[in-house]
Formats: sequence, C-alpha cells, structure tokens
Amino acid sequence: MDKLPRVFANPINKEFDNVQHMYHDSGNRTAVDPRRLNRKINEIFASSDHVYKSKVKITYSDHSEEAVIVGKTNIHLLTIDGKLIKITDIVDIEKI
Repeated sequence: MDKLPRVFANPINKEFDNVQHMYHDSGNRTAVDPRRLNRKINEIFASSDHVYKSKVKITYSDHSEEAVIVGKTNIHLLTIDGKLIKITDIVDIEKI
C-alpha cells in the first residue's frame, strides 16, 4: 500500500454563504373557503335576474369595492369595463 496515488484536493479559498433566507407572512388574512366562494359566485351567475351583468360588492383582505361583473373563468372575474379580478384575492362577494 505504499504506492497509492495522491488524491488532489482543491483548496477552498472563498467564503460560503449557505444561509437560506426565510419568509414569514404575519399579515392578518382571513381564511377563505374557496368552495364557499365559488358557490357564491356561481349563485350570482345562475340567478334569474342575472341576464348579462350583476352589480356586486367584492371584499378583499384590505378593502372592498363595487363592480359590475359580466363573466367568469376558472381564475378570474371579468368586469364590464374589462378589468380582470383574481378570484384568489377575493375574501367575500355579495350581490347588490
């Protein structure tokens, strides 16, 4: 065992920064049941007085606004003025 080859070890001459950065959201968000919210949206579109558009009050986590909605996709509501509202941003919705 005297004739084993030498192993090359590259010298480490730099400083490592292996610290993983963590993110913690301590915002006061209200837990929203997406099934309940989707059911409310579907009830608005399925109601007998919804022909083309419905005036609704949309509540977000930090504010609320009134909008006239005319369409729905899987992830957005479409307003009459062409604005897309993400359904995941909505906390509550009610018809006015």
